[in-house]
Amino acid sequence: MKSYRRLAALLVMAMAPLATLAEESPAESDQIRRVVHVCSACHGEAGNSGNPAFPRLAGQPADYVIAQLDAFRDQKRSEKDPRAYMWGVSALLDDTTIQQLGSYYAQQTPAAGRAGDPALIAKGRTIFQDGVPARGVRACRSCHGDNGEGVTVFPRLAGQHASYVYSQLKTFGTRLRPHGPVMAAEVRNLSNDELRAVAEYVQSR
Repeated sequence: MKSYRRLAALLVMAMAPLATLAEESPAESDQIRRVVHVCSACHGEAGNSGNPAFPRLAGQPADYVIAQLDAFRDQKRSEKDPRAYMWGVSALLDDTTIQQLGSYYAQQTPAAGRAGDPALIAKGRTIFQDGVPARGVRACRSCHGDNGEGVTVFPRLAGQHASYVYSQLKTFGTRLRPHGPVMAAEVRNLSNDELRAVAEYVQSR
């Protein structure tokens, strides 16, 4: 709770004033840099989080970042750990700042992926590229891009922390992310081992 109060206080200071923000690009705005500095406490410099508890935002499609911040602000994303911080932090963001944060992170260079268990990576690659037709599971690349680079509202998965991806895949099977019906249908027909394999594969990209 103390950490949240500190982040919230920093964000309040970063948010004032807003008058000229809409006239500047994210790269030029001193204010958006201050807001990003607050975000970096969890998500790392330029959105390249080194802590697997927090997702990497660098290179995420702007539309996806905007949609997630809107969902947190509207309290539609209810996972326990993000809720403790993101509900309060996002409540301090107006539409203009959310739009500019989306643009900022989309422009950042993602960190390289990290190699993991070769057997899991191979298994995950097959599911990512081809899906599991016998069980009605579509290829991940059909929405997330051939290389996991993300497309519009579908997030970049390439280089994302495997443990974070796995936890989110599990969450899609619950009511904590009700705005992800497409993913809920996909994960329903995958085993835990297959979910881990997909997560390991995308982390390596």
